[in-house]
Amino acid sequence: MATLQKIRSKGPLLVIVIGLALFAFIAGDAWKVLQPHQGKQDVGEVNGEVLSAQDYQKMVDELSEVIKLTNGLNSLTEDQLNNVKDQVWQSYVNNKLIAEQAEKLGLKVTDAEIQSIIDQGTHPLLMQTPFRNPQTGMFDKDMLKKFLVDYANLNASQMPAQYVEYYQKMGAFWQFVEKTLAQSTLAEKYQNLVTKSLISNPVAAEDAFNSRTEQSDLLLAGVPYSSINDSTVQVSDSEIKDRYNEKKEQFKQLVETRDIRYIDVKVVPSDADRKAVEKEVTEYSNQLASTTADFGTFVRSTGSSVNYSDVPVSKSVFPADVASRLDSTNVNEVYGPYYNQTDDSFNAFKLLAKVSSPDSIQFRQIQVYADTEEKTKTLADSIYNALKGGADFAAVAKIYGQTGEATWVNAQSWEGSELDADNSKFINTLLNQPVNELANLNMGQANLILQVMNKKSMQTKYKVAVVKREVEFSKETYNAAYNKFSQFVAQNTTIDSMVKNAEESGYTLMPRTDLSSAEHYVGGVRSTREALKWIFAAKPGEVSPLYECGENDHLMVVALDKIHEAGYRDINSVAEMLRAEIRRDKKAEKIMEEMKKYNSIAQVKGMKDAVSDSVKHVTFSAPAYISVTRSSEPVIGAVAAKTAANKVSAPIKGNGGVYMIQVYAKEKGSEKFDAKQEETTLTNMAVRIAGNQLINDLYQKAKVVDQRYLFF
Repeated sequence: MATLQKIRSKGPLLVIVIGLALFAFIAGDAWKVLQPHQGKQDVGEVNGEVLSAQDYQKMVDELSEVIKLTNGLNSLTEDQLNNVKDQVWQSYVNNKLIAEQAEKLGLKVTDAEIQSIIDQGTHPLLMQTPFRNPQTGMFDKDMLKKFLVDYANLNASQMPAQYVEYYQKMGAFWQFVEKTLAQSTLAEKYQNLVTKSLISNPVAAEDAFNSRTEQSDLLLAGVPYSSINDSTVQVSDSEIKDRYNEKKEQFKQLVETRDIRYIDVKVVPSDADRKAVEKEVTEYSNQLASTTADFGTFVRSTGSSVNYSDVPVSKSVFPADVASRLDSTNVNEVYGPYYNQTDDSFNAFKLLAKVSSPDSIQFRQIQVYADTEEKTKTLADSIYNALKGGADFAAVAKIYGQTGEATWVNAQSWEGSELDADNSKFINTLLNQPVNELANLNMGQANLILQVMNKKSMQTKYKVAVVKREVEFSKETYNAAYNKFSQFVAQNTTIDSMVKNAEESGYTLMPRTDLSSAEHYVGGVRSTREALKWIFAAKPGEVSPLYECGENDHLMVVALDKIHEAGYRDINSVAEMLRAEIRRDKKAEKIMEEMKKYNSIAQVKGMKDAVSDSVKHVTFSAPAYISVTRSSEPVIGAVAAKTAANKVSAPIKGNGGVYMIQVYAKEKGSEKFDAKQEETTLTNMAVRIAGNQLINDLYQKAKVVDQRYLFF
């Protein structure tokens, strides 16, 4: 299983660089759950081509399997699964957009090209696979070929189930890699075709260098916009309309969004619930004192949120409140019960062992299995005795189709995980086995001949039985909260009524603007998909039914305020923003008109409500932060770059006020000008911007429809 460990060590990077492929989706009755909504079974559309819910789920399942494989996970959390869903959708859309353009241009990726990439072995994705030479660390195509031959000749009926599963997972993983190579190569071809047309020039390079390295120190005086009361500046509807028409393209949105108001009620434990948990943990602490064996079963029976590990682990594995008390507790002593405010829990623990244990272990092994358990034991004993008699470990391993090479394993790979009996037995053997001695372990269907080669980084480790019980609400508490809120929802069926009565009833009505259907949660609360579906089917002014959501600890009601359809935003939805912008411009005009009378910083300082400051190291390329107005002012850097030393500028209209500056020093940095390097930097910047804009433009033209919220 060393190969699986290699994959897991590269898990996070693999998730970033690999794309999408297919896996199995459970059909049958489960699919019927996805079928309502008037027969719709399509989760989206790109350029008129629909994606079915079944195909989308297959892609989600496959990427989920890859993530679990590469990270050593048995399952994904709700947040992780939502990230997978978004990544699958975004990758699907991008691949479709690029594939359409590539087809028009005649761009293709052939099998020969993929094979050439594999033969070269330098592609970043290949470098993250387990098919790497252990000496050089480079991708080894011969290792890949050997695996593919073994996989093609796999006889599932004659191999242990765990090996069959391993080969099947690795086979699916490689298919995933191959398809991703094809997709990424096609994308690279298309993007290169576009971005290679982007170049810089010596003039732009020198200008960029100067804007970054030429610095100005300056004195500044100005009048903040906040010094003029908003009520004194009138803005007409016609002015707002004119400004809206000027900036209309900025108010274009690609997808429909909706404004809502909602009440989220989080059910919390009552005093009675708290006392009940405290009483239970007190009883468990008494039982813990008399318990001497099978701590795993005991801890599970208490409902503790901390799993028991029969392997000594680092202090950092335990919750902070437990870890901080370990060194002041004696072995076999029970600490507690005590209350921990951080996670609102009652706790007790028993320190079973405190030992010095290695954090890194090098070992080698031979896996032994035969037709029957008896034959396996006989063969394992024979191999064990041969090795004890002086036989070469690697040579014996090779006889049984294994390398017998030494592998390093770190405690982080098992600490914090829930271990079964076999895994605990295996790890404890590694920890306790003297260096160079052999062990013959029975592991159910197979035996392992183990030899520990080296141990490093001896650290203090702990074996602890922890009873941690977070305070939870009872069924009675939940029912009381539900009945109260249910009555409120039944009596307030309009937005106006909710606004009027929410606070009096002890609830808070929260606004949320521009909610899109691509979001997974309403109000940041988990399991609100049904509420999200209601929002995008409702009409303005409607109030939803009561939803039970979260981790069965939230109650929610939603009201729909407004609908912002895809396209240009309604002028009313941006009117206040435009009003503030126009008001600021009018204030600027008024201040600038007054400031034009002066030609020195001292005179500006004498203006009513004026502020002043000195700012150093201002450059053209980096916005200057003006602390006296608490605003970032890019325009000041631009003006300073063009203002000679000891000269005073004209009034400058900024984001936080109107300023006048006097540059009193200019200097150049010590960096030397390298035209070629600057041109390369500018070109790369243009490529990044163009690459992002390219996908965005293609997206806008493709009429992408995302209705995943109806199904997932």
